[in-house]
Amino acid sequence: MSETPYRRVLIKISGEALMGPSAFGLHPATVERIAQDVSEVRASGVDVAIVVGGGNIFRGIQGAAEGIDRATADYMGMLATVMNALALGEVLERQGTSARVMSALDVSAVCETYARPRALRHLEKGHVLIFAAGTGNPFFTTDTAAALRAAEMGCDALLKATQVDGVYSADPKKDPTATRYDRLSFDEALARDLKVMDTAAFALARENRIPVIVFSIHEPHAIGAAIRGEGRSTVVGP
Repeated sequence: MSETPYRRVLIKISGEALMGPSAFGLHPATVERIAQDVSEVRASGVDVAIVVGGGNIFRGIQGAAEGIDRATADYMGMLATVMNALALGEVLERQGTSARVMSALDVSAVCETYARPRALRHLEKGHVLIFAAGTGNPFFTTDTAAALRAAEMGCDALLKATQVDGVYSADPKKDPTATRYDRLSFDEALARDLKVMDTAAFALARENRIPVIVFSIHEPHAIGAAIRGEGRSTVVGP
């Protein structure tokens, strides 16, 4: 495996990524493949933190649209991310990669409650650290949680695993003429109104000068390739 320019990264993995070809929930083979990619990156010597979404189980904003109080719906979504984090952590452990799950909500019966000093020690000891329950607050997305934790953990890059292989000028699924970018500055992404992440997350990454690498999670070894600058991805940075 070739050299990587980063010593510590945070990977944002959506709940939909864990769903694979299934219509709902977790697809075991997909979770195994993603965990294997994470294991390979950790084995290369890179510190790895992960923020997981929960959209494969429950999406807060969708619940609010269906009549559930928005704050309550968001808390339900946070609990969905805890389930995903536990599943991913268990698979990593089974593969021989030490993993720890920390939740921004206090669910101490199933995992540790997030505390920054302890989280940093987990990374220093070589554990893969999986953050659950977003920021612990309603009205914030897991994208924002990813940017926040990346800053708190001193990460060199934030990897956003998506359904497409980078940032485009328009939705490539709807517009076949959309332009794909290899590299953008934060200012260029703002000027072109490119939806790299939600506004709060993007502002956090920009303020802390953390490059955001957008890539497709669907290919095997995609995480390592994105970190090494191989394969197809878009780097948005200072």
